[in-house]
Amino acid sequence: MDNCSKPPAGFSTLCIHAGTHVDTATGGACSPIFTSTAYAYPNPANENIYPRYFNTPNQAVINRKLAVLERGEAAVTFGSGMAAIATVLLAHLQPGDHAIFQNDLYGGTLQLINRELVRIGVHISWGANVAEFADAFRPETRLIYVESPSNPLLRCVDLQAVAALGKHHGVLTVIDNTFATPINQNPLVWGIDAVIHSATKYLNGHSDMNAGVVVASTAIIRRVIGTAVNLGGMLDAHACSQLERGLKTLALRVQRHNENAFALAHALAVHPAVARVIYPGLPTHPDHAIAAGQMRGFGGMLSFELRQPDQVDRLLSRLRIVMPALSLGGVESLVCVPSRTSHRMMTPAERQRAGISDGLIRVSVGIENEEDLREDFHQALAPE
Repeated sequence: MDNCSKPPAGFSTLCIHAGTHVDTATGGACSPIFTSTAYAYPNPANENIYPRYFNTPNQAVINRKLAVLERGEAAVTFGSGMAAIATVLLAHLQPGDHAIFQNDLYGGTLQLINRELVRIGVHISWGANVAEFADAFRPETRLIYVESPSNPLLRCVDLQAVAALGKHHGVLTVIDNTFATPINQNPLVWGIDAVIHSATKYLNGHSDMNAGVVVASTAIIRRVIGTAVNLGGMLDAHACSQLERGLKTLALRVQRHNENAFALAHALAVHPAVARVIYPGLPTHPDHAIAAGQMRGFGGMLSFELRQPDQVDRLLSRLRIVMPALSLGGVESLVCVPSRTSHRMMTPAERQRAGISDGLIRVSVGIENEEDLREDFHQALAPE
């Protein structure tokens, strides 16, 4: 795949045109869907095409588009975000190795680390920032893994510093960039080695399919595919086509997500029923300066805490537009309670240490009219 570190056009143009499979037979504007699971071999390209080898035409379309958007050399698409995360980790870690993880991560990632990596003998350390990552290094350290912004507390880490630390020690640096999207943040530009997305979320954007993607150098992607072929977490042609369609509007959608979340965060911050709002775009956020220095927009995710945690169910039941639901990143606004969902497997003491209170509400701010979203939360938070 061509080196795409310097995009030839703006994000909206790239979202629409990058990677498209031009159908010379019909001149269609959209990539055809190639449903075959059997391809002639040998073929003129002398390539053994097979879905589990991650090399079918529709998979290639997504890989090219995401590599361009993330300023990477190559990409590989998976059937879910967790398949992408697990494959990257298993491709680079083996029994006896040591890995450093940010301590504020998506609950599914935490379970993968604590149940699967520990089970196969990988040693784990945790940290909240670059200084703590540096303190955790051992001779057998092989990888640093972060989320920025993180789920659900929107913590941001200095990506350039993380990358420099990894290069100093000769270890792989990996980020889950799902919350930021390539429109708001390109970690490879800051020196991070590999970027992961749950494409189920913003990249698709319509809450109707599951996918994951990894973007990195050609060498790293080759290593990831070597493990991926054995694990078999590929994406089928129809889902690839849905993801391609979603990606075409990514830049437009993210702009609206950014605007709506910024406005809603400010509105909630002054509401008497709200104890605090967690959003990187607010000066009160502990990592606001870091986010402002490495993000083009602050994203569509925010969290807030109620002053009275026992009012959570009342809030959820009174919302009219915003939907209480799992997942995030779609065009519709969604709310969930992390202590009951993504972090429910943690003990109360563990959640308290992680900052996940029972009154914490996570909001995936959609692209509805901003004034309608503000009014919906205003009426739902109003006293009896």
